[in-house]
Amino acid sequence: MSMHQPKQTARLAGFLYLALAITGAFGIMYIPGRIMVPLDVAATVKNIVDHQLAFRLSIASHMVSQIFFIFLGLALYRLFRDVDAKNSRLMIALILVAVVIALLNTLNQVAALHLALGQAVVFDRNQLDAMTMFFLNLGNDGTAIAQIFWGLWLFPFGLIAIRSGLMQKWIGYLLIVACLSYVANSTAHFLMPGYAQLATRVAAIAGTAAQISAILWLLIKGVNEIKTEAPPPTRKS
Repeated sequence: MSMHQPKQTARLAGFLYLALAITGAFGIMYIPGRIMVPLDVAATVKNIVDHQLAFRLSIASHMVSQIFFIFLGLALYRLFRDVDAKNSRLMIALILVAVVIALLNTLNQVAALHLALGQAVVFDRNQLDAMTMFFLNLGNDGTAIAQIFWGLWLFPFGLIAIRSGLMQKWIGYLLIVACLSYVANSTAHFLMPGYAQLATRVAAIAGTAAQISAILWLLIKGVNEIKTEAPPPTRKS
């Protein structure tokens, strides 16, 4: 490819990455941030009913973000496959696993919505409320599982950034730190819940710093040009 084509691909990847960040943040953060009220089932269910459209939009936004994620992976694979085919394949494989888990996990929010609206008529209101919270909590667990792969794909991405010369090495190191912080956050969620809030804060800081850096670099700079030495002229006999 000419240098013009990689720069176009990089900027496309940056746009897709930005779209993923925006739609994903709304889809993932809206539900726990605006809907769920800790230790208050009735208030949580009321929030779902009162803000039904926003709840539906958050589900849709999360699904759209996964579509952006797939196309981001394809754009990055096209960009990096010639310089590091092994890590490029690993990166897109981890992305696809993350997408499958995240899409399946949205069913928990859909189930919670149906239950909150009383669409399972064989149960009384208290049972519906309890089941609504069950599926919301199950959705949080599903997000923690998906986050493992949201972190892991950043590791080969970071290695490519460090080794290829197409991006600044410090961005690659930030991506690897973000990978480790996401995995640690998921581990704390299941094994050390007392440290879950701290792990979430660390992951949020590391992930934001790394991924905003990568997005801005791809959008503004594109990729570095790799200069290769011209082959020596052949001698005529």
